[in-house]
Amino acid sequence: MRILDGLGTDNVFYFFEEITRIPHGSGNEGPLAAYLMAFAQERGLECRKDNAGNVVIKKPGTAGYEKSPAVILQGHMDMVCEKLAGVEHDFTTEPLQLEIDGDLIRAKGTTLGADNGIAVAYMLAALDAGDMAHPPLEAVFTTGEETGMEGAKGLDCSDLKGKYLINMDTEEEGKFLISCCGGRREQIVLPVEYVEKKEGQQAYLLTIKGLKGGHSGSDIHLNRASANKLLGRILHGLAENVSYDLVRVDGGNMDNAICREAEAVLMVTEAEAKKAAAAVAEAEKMLKEEYRRSDGDMIVTWESLREQVSHMMTEDTKQKVISILMLLPFGVESMSMEVEGLVESSSNPGILKTEGNAVYFDNAVRSSVASKKELICQQIHTLAKLCGGKCESRADYPGWMYQEDSRLLTVLEEAYRRTAGKEPERVAIHAGVECGLFAEKMPWLDMVSLGPEMYDVHTPDERLSISSVKRTWELLKATLAELK
Repeated sequence: MRILDGLGTDNVFYFFEEITRIPHGSGNEGPLAAYLMAFAQERGLECRKDNAGNVVIKKPGTAGYEKSPAVILQGHMDMVCEKLAGVEHDFTTEPLQLEIDGDLIRAKGTTLGADNGIAVAYMLAALDAGDMAHPPLEAVFTTGEETGMEGAKGLDCSDLKGKYLINMDTEEEGKFLISCCGGRREQIVLPVEYVEKKEGQQAYLLTIKGLKGGHSGSDIHLNRASANKLLGRILHGLAENVSYDLVRVDGGNMDNAICREAEAVLMVTEAEAKKAAAAVAEAEKMLKEEYRRSDGDMIVTWESLREQVSHMMTEDTKQKVISILMLLPFGVESMSMEVEGLVESSSNPGILKTEGNAVYFDNAVRSSVASKKELICQQIHTLAKLCGGKCESRADYPGWMYQEDSRLLTVLEEAYRRTAGKEPERVAIHAGVECGLFAEKMPWLDMVSLGPEMYDVHTPDERLSISSVKRTWELLKATLAELK
């Protein structure tokens, strides 16, 4: 049974539901790419897939638009795969479970993938439409955006002729994105030394959950808590009053999402366990008070484990793990002095993982000023070196600078006034979009990013506004009709 039938808006919701039925987490875009290729071939449209897994589909202009400048419609195929604790869902094989809540679409217990599935749906609807006026269209579906824009980096642009590019990876209706920050991923790898468990000790699980989380770029200014950072803080506080050994630490699944849940396994004696339980309870009370407005549903638990533990970290390794968690930069580092209210630089330790003989700390660094991005990365590298680890950089991508005298922006703003009946807003954001990479590859492009209203992307509470999807579709159609 289709959940979104009857919502109208040509085939936008049909294609969006189709996309939610196809697994397409980052690194697993193959099934969706195959769907896109089959879609194009069934309609006799020119299509190709490049070595980076990106798909390009072309459609000629309609009558009267045959010689108009081509328009690139662009969005990414991959989605962030997050789910609530206790929810059983395999993102590699299972479809999302959609539900409608008033004007909102959500997925049961998981991320919805409206970021950026709705862009893919818009593009397919435009390619499928038989009665919509438009210039030649070049639909570019990229891979790996959520893990560092790898698809856009590897995109073969040799046959793209577009003069305009409409990116649809923005989450607020009526706010036209004209600039974004650059970023880089930094991973600290800390070697772990182990010793055998001491006599008389038992395993306990320290868990932090119930945090709001959010996008590590667009939500970083909201001062929400990071479970990974709180875990380090609690472990540091416990070490001052309780004798314990550390087995492992783990938290978060995506470095571009503010960590919602984290945990650690500790070894303590029965006497120390009672002291630890009291200290954890006191820490929960303190942290819930500190974050009462942003993360009031936080839960910190301390419970015994039945699992058999034979080895634990040495005291030296334990102290290094705690030191890194305590000192890793998190949150807003600087605010823009040019755009009021815009975050300039930030860092987010999104993933914490103990695996084999190492602990991994994955961080997403962002800045609209290249030198400040470099400074934060240098701080992370310095911290890794001081603690005997190494730091590896990847997924470096450029920012996108505001382009004056944009005809595309003018057309969009006029179309928005007509279709929405109110004034649009020009915005720069503290998040990365693929426009920066397109600007490097195709410097002549006139670009704007837009999208319908979405909420809490990158979290299991992600929602998509039905009415906003409809209005944004009308805006897209009106804009294409004007780009003659």
